[in-house]
Amino acid sequence: MAGTDHRKQSLYFPEEMLEEIQREATRQDRSLSWIVQQAWKVGRSDIRRMPSVNDVLSPRPGPGA
Repeated sequence: MAGTDHRKQSLYFPEEMLEEIQREATRQDRSLSWIVQQAWKVGRSDIRRMPSVNDVLSPRPGPGA
């Protein structure tokens, strides 16, 4: 595929989560990378609805501000 960016990135997962991802990759005969990419595609809209750290830590101005 022309123009595809294949940058490498290290990601760290708790051991139990990584084992679960590895089992799913084996079950589907897919790579870990493919499983994580599909999980992101499925879950990204939910992730985007979560408040950011700045939203949680910054007080919002009140009605008279």
